[in-house]
Amino acid sequence: MALTDPIASYSFFVNVDGLTIAQFKECDGLSIQVKVIEHRATQLKAQPILRKLPGSIVFEDIILRRGKVADPSFWTWIKKVQDGKVDEARTTVSIALFDFNQGEVSRFTAHEAWPSRVEIGKLQAGSDSVLLETVHVTHDRLEVG
Repeated sequence: MALTDPIASYSFFVNVDGLTIAQFKECDGLSIQVKVIEHRATQLKAQPILRKLPGSIVFEDIILRRGKVADPSFWTWIKKVQDGKVDEARTTVSIALFDFNQGEVSRFTAHEAWPSRVEIGKLQAGSDSVLLETVHVTHDRLEVG
């Protein structure tokens, strides 16, 4: 049996349709959760049974972080939501994972995505670190391919 190398966590690319955005430092929140419904009943002779059934599907917000640049894309994007133009703000966000040969091995696609939070990191005089900008992307569905 041949061994397969795991994917490195640094080898990814984020594409937000309609937005020109710089490289990202971090991407978090790629998850799908199926809630569990517990159905309790009794059988013959009052024998209790527990049946677990799939419930609603929950998609966590995707959190993207990048070094703060002059590009105001995140802030322009969330302004649409603030102005009540959520349908205009909705877009597709995809995150591609790459192997060591830069070949795409997996893709996560968030549909009907919009920003629910935008923030910049802590400002601190005398610091020698990069200022980070963060966006929380809320979405209706996550496809894995």
